[in-house]
Amino acid sequence: MNIELKCHFVYRKRIMKDFVAYIVKNLVDNPDKVKITEIGGTHTVILELSVEKSDIGKIIGKRGKTINAIRTLLMSVASRNGIRVNLEILEDETNAQE
Repeated sequence: MNIELKCHFVYRKRIMKDFVAYIVKNLVDNPDKVKITEIGGTHTVILELSVEKSDIGKIIGKRGKTINAIRTLLMSVASRNGIRVNLEILEDETNAQE
């Protein structure tokens, strides 16, 4: 992959991350606790989303409707940018032990 294509891909990943951050931060009570980590391959990006334990329900929604809507929007934006994206919600490790 040449440098120009690599820079363009990095820019596209950044668009995906910023898009998810904007949506999620406007849904939760603790927007400062939203953390998004990107793991990128050549044409696929995995976004790992971490939020405060009390905000997980707001992100998932009833029967997963909210998270499914976010994923649908994200896939639409990703396809317009020529990449594949997967959004995962991570459970806080300290909360998992409780």
